[in-house]
Amino acid sequence: MLNDAQEELAQSLPRANYRINEAENVNSLLVVEHKGDLWTCALRKICLTALWLPLGALIFCYATASLFQADDIHETHCRVYNVVPSISAITGISPQRYVWRICIAYHLGPRLLIGSLYFNYHKDRTLHITDDQMRLTATKLGKACYWLNLVELFALTGVTYVSNRENYFIHEKIFIIFMVASLLHMLCRARIGCIANDVLEPVRTNKIVWNLFFIAIAATTGLIIFFLRHRLLCRPLAFTWFSVCEYILATTNMVFHAIVVLDLPFHEVKVVYSERKSN
Repeated sequence: MLNDAQEELAQSLPRANYRINEAENVNSLLVVEHKGDLWTCALRKICLTALWLPLGALIFCYATASLFQADDIHETHCRVYNVVPSISAITGISPQRYVWRICIAYHLGPRLLIGSLYFNYHKDRTLHITDDQMRLTATKLGKACYWLNLVELFALTGVTYVSNRENYFIHEKIFIIFMVASLLHMLCRARIGCIANDVLEPVRTNKIVWNLFFIAIAATTGLIIFFLRHRLLCRPLAFTWFSVCEYILATTNMVFHAIVVLDLPFHEVKVVYSERKSN
């Protein structure tokens, strides 16, 4: 019996040593100590930056092109009378195209950051939904919003850097992708804000998003109708109304992305200084 006890003791010693080493490893984990904030910026400022960069560039391109290059921007496929130039026309000529491209490039960072923050906002909100089916639907819609935002953003970049004067076929197809992704993004955001409102605090901007979605649908319908009237029938002023619908669509899109700040009014982005220490 003594030999059996000695064998059991010998077998238990490695396990005991392993537990001791494991405990020492846990205790020796690195601890990150927060030393201070290097930079802090309210989400409101980031949203306003993402709004005013493209909006300011659009106003600049429209004003300068209308004043100094009116003949270039009013030229149409059918060569009919036109009053309002399209966004592609005023951002596709030089030097306006460079201002437009620079502003779109600089606004990509804030837009990507806002998309990630809003995805996390809906992710945290979804955790409080008790009904399994509703929670699953909200999770899928949140992921759809995130990926549609990326598709919309990269389509906007593509339609910016491939102008209609350089490659009309590619420009047109990317613009269609942008419109579809933008409308679906609005619809998913509006839909996710309606889920479990009896359990959760309602999304503040949900009514605004629904209104923007219906305005965008109306503008898209008008855009398609007037484009076909211009392209197939060469009606005077058809391209003018197409351009008006395009500006309405662009404005609703900018407002849609700017109102995120109403849902996240107190959020901040911080760059912190920290130091690692062994425990």
